[in-house]
Amino acid sequence: MCELRAQEQSFPGGPAEHRGPNSGEDAKVEQMFQILLDPEEKGTEKKQKASQNLVVLAREDAGAEKIFRSNGVQLLQRLLDTGETDLMLAALRTLVGICSEHQSRTVATLSVLGTKRVVSILGVENQAVSLAACHLLQVMFDALKEGVKKGFRGKEGAIIVDPARELKVLVSNLLELLTEAGVSGQGRNNALSLLIKTVPRKSPKDPSNSLTLWVIDQGLKRILEVGGSVQAPPGELAVTANSRMSASILLSKLFDDLKCDAERENFHRLCENYIRSWFEGPGLAGKLRAIQTVSCLLQGPCDAGNRALELSGVMESVIALCASEQEEEQLVAVEALIHAAGKAKRASFITANGVSLLKDLYKRSERDSIRIRALVGLCKLGSAGGTDFSMKQFAEGSTLKLAKQCRKWLCNDQIDAGTRRWAVEGLAYLTFDADVKEEFVEDEGALKALFQLSRSEERSVLFAVASALVNCTNSYDYEEPDPKMVELAKYAKQHVPEQHPKDKSSFVRARVKKLLAAGVVSAMTCMVKTENPVLTNSCRELLSRVFLALVEEVEDRGTVVAQGGGKALLPLALEGTDIGQTKAAQALAKLTITSNPEMTFPGERIYEVVRPLVSLLHLNCSGLQNFEALMALTNLAGISERLRQKILKEKAMPMIEGFVFEEHEMIRRAATECLCNLAMSKEVQDLFEAQGNDRLKLLVLYSGEDDELLRRAAAGGLAMLTSMRPSLCSRIPQVTTHWLEILQALLLSPNQELQHRGAVVVLNMVEASREIASTLMESEALEILSVLAKGEESPVTRAAAACLGKAVEYGLIQPNQGGE
Repeated sequence: MCELRAQEQSFPGGPAEHRGPNSGEDAKVEQMFQILLDPEEKGTEKKQKASQNLVVLAREDAGAEKIFRSNGVQLLQRLLDTGETDLMLAALRTLVGICSEHQSRTVATLSVLGTKRVVSILGVENQAVSLAACHLLQVMFDALKEGVKKGFRGKEGAIIVDPARELKVLVSNLLELLTEAGVSGQGRNNALSLLIKTVPRKSPKDPSNSLTLWVIDQGLKRILEVGGSVQAPPGELAVTANSRMSASILLSKLFDDLKCDAERENFHRLCENYIRSWFEGPGLAGKLRAIQTVSCLLQGPCDAGNRALELSGVMESVIALCASEQEEEQLVAVEALIHAAGKAKRASFITANGVSLLKDLYKRSERDSIRIRALVGLCKLGSAGGTDFSMKQFAEGSTLKLAKQCRKWLCNDQIDAGTRRWAVEGLAYLTFDADVKEEFVEDEGALKALFQLSRSEERSVLFAVASALVNCTNSYDYEEPDPKMVELAKYAKQHVPEQHPKDKSSFVRARVKKLLAAGVVSAMTCMVKTENPVLTNSCRELLSRVFLALVEEVEDRGTVVAQGGGKALLPLALEGTDIGQTKAAQALAKLTITSNPEMTFPGERIYEVVRPLVSLLHLNCSGLQNFEALMALTNLAGISERLRQKILKEKAMPMIEGFVFEEHEMIRRAATECLCNLAMSKEVQDLFEAQGNDRLKLLVLYSGEDDELLRRAAAGGLAMLTSMRPSLCSRIPQVTTHWLEILQALLLSPNQELQHRGAVVVLNMVEASREIASTLMESEALEILSVLAKGEESPVTRAAAACLGKAVEYGLIQPNQGGE
């Protein structure tokens, strides 16, 4: 105990020396650490319970503060130094609680543990410990970034170290870890993931990209070194199948974060110098590394990759190495050739110079790993015409043969997942052809193998799977060409793209149903849950497109909801590209319109749907998206007051009111219905009651329109508002001189719903004021109400009778001799 207290006093910014009422709690914390650090307690249940309690205590801010002030960080350091997996995990998870959303504790923790020591834990072989360290570093990054935004003051106002400097030190250590010997492949991947999440700006609106520029200057070579690493040989950096893809994504994010041509030119120069340094050196190993680096760039910032390909001798070396007898050399060269064929101009060059080479490799190689990559190269070249039926690169039937071989390899469980991924890559290109799509969706075994592979550890397959599904569902953007422009193009002898007969809507609908029956929604739900840099924003956009295609038909939406589609769409609608978020939000709108939102989005999830739906109300969205968002919000607004408050909080009201004036009658009607449901909220009623606006006038006028559904919505809103706010009744005669005609037309309507709404409005006005009642009884409304009151028992009859009863009470009319 003496040792503990001595350490406590030496701790920077340590605990108060005087024991207060919390001394009992502090004693408990000390007791937990004593149990955890006692070598005799190793593996006991007591030790396990103490570690669990420590983690739970750190999750609450008060508990985290107690641990921090009880010399906790130094004691946790001792737990980390034991090297025992359980103790290291407990220490890291406790540190997450201490550092979470607290920049001063984060900086103090880093100063005690040492930034290099914390980052080094990422590189351990144990996957769970590496992931826990990754989580801790992410929390530290978040706390420090928040500190940079707010200034240099801690939570309690104490002056602390500049968080921007600490942030750079952390990033610098992560960059060093990328190329350190002895770091595990998983640790390297986690370091890349952290850099992807923390270095580039979250939004282009953020003015400063200084951290990105600093990382490019200080660490671009290290990132390229990981991207150019070969998985197999000893002495190389330890990498996994996903490492190069993660490096490509990081390079792409850094390149996209650059703001001007000068910054981009510097990026290109650094990449080209690095590739030249390896390519121009002696020996074949350097050339292989250079080509592998080019492949990495082609999968990430392809502009940089294409420029690197144009360096003297690179493309020629790729073609030459394809004929090598060494498998490793062939693999590197063929993969580079596949990635190089991405651009149409280069695809035509390779079609002329490399097709015979790829065919030769495909037919004669004895290694499946080479044959499958050669096949993907052929697939990519064969699909260079995209969906244009008239532009076929190969002879009739060749693409079907290639697809058949891809499906065969995909279904072969004996081949490892890394190699089978290439079969999916091939299908992603070949499914531009509608004949291939039809055969693929008919093959249940191939679909199941595809979905199974998407759930495997081989995460780099996700984009290819999503691409194949987009092609099968035709969910890419397609605009029907103007017939006049087509005729003009033909006259000018210009090429006109042709749609494949099997890409017509009837074929697409049939394919969607087959995919749903095969379990595509469950597979996509698992893909969305992936916490991996491979799930890029582009990949998210592809998944959003597929989901939108799956919910197009009303009868398919129940299946999508039952398989977890609603839950999967929420993260897609909240994060990703603008197009991807819009597509996912539209799919959410379709589900919300036709199914019970409380069943589709149970619990708190229903409140998360509101923001994506409101985003569809912006003017840059299509009329259909506006309409579907209004319909969905109408359904939500009718459920509960809390949901109505959430809609108002997202600032939807001004946009909804704007659509009430829309020329398109369906959008105008949907906006009016939404407005009337929102009118159940006090805030909206206040808006109608406020002086100097035409909201009430608009509802009265819409109640007299020809569109019956619009009249029903407006009259319903009017009935509710006059019930909730009687003061509005006296203003109805003031807003328009036609108010009496409009109310009489509602009462005379053959539609019972309109009659009922009209009768309720009249009843509310009669009850609100004797003067208004007098005006109504002096008009034809008296006769209409008398006839309605004598009808069969119904809500309309009761409302009409109540109006007459109130008029009798006022002495405006006399009951007839029968007392009626």
